[in-house]
Amino acid sequence: MRFKYILQMKNIFLVSTILILFSNCRSNYNKKMIEPTAKKIPTTLNYHSDTLTDNYFWMRLSDQQKESSTPDSQTKDVLDYLKAENQFLDVNMSDTDELQSKLFDEYVSRIKQDDSSVPFIENGYIYSSKYDKGEDYRRYYRKENKEGSKEELFLDLPELAKEQKYFSLGDWSISTNNKILAYSSDLVSRREYTIHFKDLITGEILEDQIENTTGGITWANDNKTIFYVKKDEQTLRSHKIFKHVLGTDSSDDELVFEEKDETYSCYVYKSKSNKFLFIGSYQTLATEIRFLDANKPNGEWKIIQPRERGHEYSVSHYDDSFFIRTNWNAKNYKLMKALVSSPSKESWKELIAHRDDIFLSGIEIFKKFLVLQERKDGLINMRVINWSNSKEHYISFNDPTYSVYPSVNLEFDTDLFRFSYSSLTTPNSVYDYNLVSKERTLLKQQEVLGGTFNSENYISERLYATGRDGVTRIPISIVYKKGYKKDETSPLLLYGYGSYGSSMNPYFSSTRLSLLDRGFAFAIAHIRGGQEMGRDWYESGKLLQKKNTFYDFIDCGKFLVDSGYTSPSHFYAQGGSAGGLLMGAIINMEPSLWNGVIAGVPFVDVINTMWDESIPLTTGEFDEWGNPKDKVYYDYIKSYSPYDNVSRKDFPNLLVTTGYWDSQVQYWEPAKWIAKIREYRTNKNLLLMYCNMDVGHGGASGRFESLKEVALEQAFLLKLEGKN
Repeated sequence: MRFKYILQMKNIFLVSTILILFSNCRSNYNKKMIEPTAKKIPTTLNYHSDTLTDNYFWMRLSDQQKESSTPDSQTKDVLDYLKAENQFLDVNMSDTDELQSKLFDEYVSRIKQDDSSVPFIENGYIYSSKYDKGEDYRRYYRKENKEGSKEELFLDLPELAKEQKYFSLGDWSISTNNKILAYSSDLVSRREYTIHFKDLITGEILEDQIENTTGGITWANDNKTIFYVKKDEQTLRSHKIFKHVLGTDSSDDELVFEEKDETYSCYVYKSKSNKFLFIGSYQTLATEIRFLDANKPNGEWKIIQPRERGHEYSVSHYDDSFFIRTNWNAKNYKLMKALVSSPSKESWKELIAHRDDIFLSGIEIFKKFLVLQERKDGLINMRVINWSNSKEHYISFNDPTYSVYPSVNLEFDTDLFRFSYSSLTTPNSVYDYNLVSKERTLLKQQEVLGGTFNSENYISERLYATGRDGVTRIPISIVYKKGYKKDETSPLLLYGYGSYGSSMNPYFSSTRLSLLDRGFAFAIAHIRGGQEMGRDWYESGKLLQKKNTFYDFIDCGKFLVDSGYTSPSHFYAQGGSAGGLLMGAIINMEPSLWNGVIAGVPFVDVINTMWDESIPLTTGEFDEWGNPKDKVYYDYIKSYSPYDNVSRKDFPNLLVTTGYWDSQVQYWEPAKWIAKIREYRTNKNLLLMYCNMDVGHGGASGRFESLKEVALEQAFLLKLEGKN
């Protein structure tokens, strides 16, 4: 818990007492508390012909230091500094305590607390999940798909999460005979999951237990064998796939595959048909997939197509064939088909050709139909093709900008395609779409309680900014409440990511309503580095073209200002993880464009992290950022790395969030970064950091606890706007 100060203290003795309590921190306090000042211990780093001095390198702790019950002096110094940052945030945000509580209550008031999922059918059972009022976690139920059957609780997350500071369900899967449940959970927030087993007939928790897995669970068809993945303990790279037989000690589990190339990771999954198991090896630019008859878990795995630099593919199964989505001679991907008996590339036959203006992002196979997920002009389209007569049509959507994706579609012999739809003004909606009649049935729409929400009171637009090259058109999705004044006094929050080819699809958020109802507009910049506009959009925002990501976001910002939506005095930006890198870059490059910036778990120390191959995720990301041990990439990364480019200038107000147990972007990156900004900045804007000492990359767990961090972020923005 973060200590809550009372700023309106009139008793000098009480103030002095509190100062004594925090005398161990490397910060001095006055009535409003002086900013934490991190000590400087120069560390010399030699990269190529460069010699860098890092004054805050000392903040890095090993896992052993963090997990030790007896902290050494370095660990104590780090903990003192992080606590001082949290205390400084508490003092400076204490005038928003009431607002944060009000925002939290608003969020909760909109949630249907006793909510349930849309049921789906699998292997003779109907499955659903439900939230009970006041609960952070779901309960999972099933019943036989026949009249008169009774519903049974088979997975009780509130019970499993009881008294845990953090809880996350990784996966759950039931054996083919419907008798054994396997599920995985993480109690530390480092995405290291333990797999457990439950006999669904007796309710007994079995003795089998498998620790330190990725969380995924894949059953063979013999009802006693599962396949799972383990990570390298140091780098957390998913690199080994094991086979476990129920009733045996997990220490004796057979290693069935090891990915020895340190730039690759691996995974295992089962086909929708339940006939095959697949092992995939992947890196940023290449894929290799093996398959095995799911009825023969002790059989020999066969390669579909050996790995090739630059070749990525994915595999689905139906009948006697594999359906292969591939970028082989097809930058935006095409769909191929091959017999299971002859799956290599030489035997592939083209079903859907490559198109320069359409990105094939996925497929869903049915007995009589094929559904393609395609991207054109940044929007997702669903294209339906009839196998028998090749007739096709598109499923239409009305919003100018939206998000749509397949939901649970486990049956082959059906005319119903289930999908989820959302937009900036439309709550998440689940539909069954009849592929023959083209009729859609709304099964469930997210309820927004409280009595104040009406989608007709909000407006969404699709805009395009022109990049600095005068040619590139960058999509922007924006939403605001009717009555929003498009002038220099109106606040606007611009969100961005732009890495790994991850597309930022516009979606509805009930928590966002609290900003919109207080006069904010919210926008998403669909910048290069994502894949909204096809594969070229991704490739022109990575490696030696990474700066296009930052330029695009800035150019979107300037477009919104020039178009009269806001002004720099009321303009805000937000991004997390690689989007936090984006935030770090834009405040170095264009600090005066933003009044405030929120950077969540920001990846900002790019040179040091990408040089160190012992840090989780490093080796698998050389094709995203480049390997700085190559001088060309070193020079380019150094030219934009947020930590390395902090210089003397005025910085916007800044809120940084991180987690002490984060395994993806270690806490020391944002901690070093904010310390260095404090050292160099030339103004007195707010610089705040919140380090959650109990969680990792994803933040707090549970549907209510995580809302407290949203309230902090929104309160920060509203504080800067003088709104409550």
